[in-house]
Amino acid sequence: MKIQPLGDRVVIEVLEAKEKTKGGIVLPDTAKEKPQEGNVVAAGKGKLTDDGKIVPLEAKVGDKVLYGKYSGTDVNIDEKEYLIVKEEDILAVVK
Repeated sequence: MKIQPLGDRVVIEVLEAKEKTKGGIVLPDTAKEKPQEGNVVAAGKGKLTDDGKIVPLEAKVGDKVLYGKYSGTDVNIDEKEYLIVKEEDILAVVK
């Protein structure tokens, strides 16, 4: 199944939460934090301005991004977890 976001929305494939801390402590499922990192798998055309022009998105398909902890809408498609967010909820592109 393919998904195409509308407007200034982006579909992010959520990366797995870390299972160990830097010190080597194994975290149970209840202690894992919600991941804030993922890969952009689809992007809308851009934001529509008041004068009718479309401003293209800065985040492109294939970018690894950081997003706000409680932003977006969780979606499960073909047993994979995705997040649909507005571009303004993306904090940074990881290079």
